[in-house]
Amino acid sequence: MTNNSQHIPAAESLTVEFKSDRKRLSDDELVQALVCLANTEGGELWLGVEDDATPTGLHAAHLSLNGLPGLIAARTSPALQVSVEAFEVNGVHGAVTVARIQVPKATHSEIATTSGQYLHRRIKQDGTPECVAMLPHERTSRSSSIGIFDASVQVVAGATVADFDPIERERLRQAVQYYGGDRVLLELEDEQLDAALGFTARSASGERLPTLTGLLVIGREVAIRDFVPTHELAFQVLEQEDIRFNEFRRFPLLKALEWLETNFRPFNPEREIQVGLFRVPVPMVDLGAFREAVANALVHRDYHRLGAVHVRLNDNSLTISNPGGLVDGVTIGNLLSTEPRPRNPRLADVMKRIGVVERSGRGVDKIYRGMLRFGRPQPDYSRTDYNNVILRLETVEADEIFLRLVIEQENQRGSLSVDGLIVLSALKGQKRMNAEELAGLVQQDLAVTKRTVESLVEAGLVEAHGKTRGRTYTLSMAMYQAKGDKAAYTRQAGFSKLQNEQMVLNYALQHGQIRRSEVMALCHLTKDQAAKLLTALKDEGRLLQHGERRGAYYTGNSSADVGLL
Repeated sequence: MTNNSQHIPAAESLTVEFKSDRKRLSDDELVQALVCLANTEGGELWLGVEDDATPTGLHAAHLSLNGLPGLIAARTSPALQVSVEAFEVNGVHGAVTVARIQVPKATHSEIATTSGQYLHRRIKQDGTPECVAMLPHERTSRSSSIGIFDASVQVVAGATVADFDPIERERLRQAVQYYGGDRVLLELEDEQLDAALGFTARSASGERLPTLTGLLVIGREVAIRDFVPTHELAFQVLEQEDIRFNEFRRFPLLKALEWLETNFRPFNPEREIQVGLFRVPVPMVDLGAFREAVANALVHRDYHRLGAVHVRLNDNSLTISNPGGLVDGVTIGNLLSTEPRPRNPRLADVMKRIGVVERSGRGVDKIYRGMLRFGRPQPDYSRTDYNNVILRLETVEADEIFLRLVIEQENQRGSLSVDGLIVLSALKGQKRMNAEELAGLVQQDLAVTKRTVESLVEAGLVEAHGKTRGRTYTLSMAMYQAKGDKAAYTRQAGFSKLQNEQMVLNYALQHGQIRRSEVMALCHLTKDQAAKLLTALKDEGRLLQHGERRGAYYTGNSSADVGLL
C-alpha cells in the first residue's frame, strides 16, 4: 500500500472518475462506471473519493481488493481486465484507504455489462463528465474510429442506383483527368466504375444498391439530404465583426470541393516574386495545402455524427474542422510519423484513386509543406479533442527571403523533405536547438532526426556547433547573410573558442574563481561543452582546479602566461 495523497487528481475528467464508497458502492454502479471509461478513452476510477476529490475511504466490504478484478471481468463482456491498487491518504478526519482502478481503452470491440448495457463517457456543457448509454449509431461510430468497422462500404438503406447523378459521374471522370488520378477508371462503363470504386454492393437478391461512398461521391443532392443527413459543408468568411460569406451546402464531395475552392479564391490574394528566371506565386494560403486539408476533413469525418465540416477564414487564420476526433492510434504527437489510419477506408481509397488527396495517404505532409515552404508557422492541431479535429493555418505574410532560399535549394538538390522544412522553420524561430529538441518537433526518433539535420548541414543551410552529446544547431551564416542579419548569426553561433577561453580566464581573474555553471551562463555553452573548456584550460596549466565534481571550482594560474586581454 502506498502512502501518497498526491496521487489523487484534482478533478474528474473524461479519463478520471471519483466514486464515494461511504455507503458501499454497489457492484452494478462500479461496473457501469468502469465500462463507461473503457468505451471512451480508458482512464482511472478512484473508489473512496468524493466528487470534489475529497478522500473519504473505502467501505469495510471493499478493504480487501483481491477479488475485485475477477468480479469486474465476470460482470463485463468481453471481460474487462483492470488493475487495482490501494493508497493510504490523508482524509478530512485522518488517514483513509482509497483504491485506484486503472481501466484500459477498449480497442477491439465495445465493452458491455453482462446485463446488456453499453455505456460511454462524455463531457457536459459545464465541463464535467457524465456516463450515458451508448446508442447504436454511437457504437458504430466508435467501431469506425478504432478501425474495426468501415461505414463507407455499407449499403445505405432505402437508396437505389437511381439516386446516382449522371452529372456527378462526369465530374468524377473530369476530376481524374484534372488531378492526374487512376486513368484506368476512364475506360470503365458506369456499372464497372461503380463496382471498381465500391459505389454499389450486391444485395442478397443480386440487386445493386448504393453504398455510403457511392452516395457521397456521385449521389444526387436530394438523395444525400434524405439518406446522409449528417453530411454538410460550411464556408464562412469573417472580417473583424462583419460576416462576408456564410453558406452551408450538402453537395456530393467532388462538387463540394469545387464549390468551396471557387468561393475561396476571391478571399485568397496572391502576388508574385522573382526567383532567378522564374516568377513564383505567393498566395495567402497555399492552394495545395487548402485542398488537402478540406478533402481530409470531408473524407475522415465521422458520418454518424451530426455537424458540418466548417471552413472558416478570419483576419488571422484559416480554420478547418470536422466532426469526430482523431482515430485510434493517431495523436497530435504522431501525426507526421504514424501510418495512415483512415476512419472511412473505402471513401479514402476512392478519393486517392481519383487524385483528390495524396495517394500515399500522407496528406498531412502536404499541408505542412504548404505552410513551411513559405516561412509560415506550421499547422496547428492543438485544439483537436475527442469530438472534433480542428486545424488552424495562420495567414501571416510569407517570409520571402526564406522562400527564395528554399526554392534555390530545391532547384539545386530537389525538394526538401517535410522534416527538413520543420527543422529550418524551428531554427528560424528558436534560433538554436539540439537534436533531441528537433526530434520532438519532427516526430521522429533521434537517429532519423540527426540524419535529416546533418543533410541540411551538408547543404549549407544549417551549421553545427560542438560534438557528440553537446552538439547544437543554428541556421548557417549563409542563411543569416541572405536575410541581411549577420549580427544575429554571431549571437546564435556563439563566440569562437579563443574568445570563450579569454572570457573564462578574465572572469576567474576578476572574481577570483569560476565554476562550470558560470561558464555555461557566460559563454552560452551546454554542460558538456563547459566541462570540456575547463578541462582544456586546466590541462594547459592556465587554470587550477579545486575540489571535485559538483563542488569543483577553478582559479587562474598566476605562474602561467595566460595572455589575458
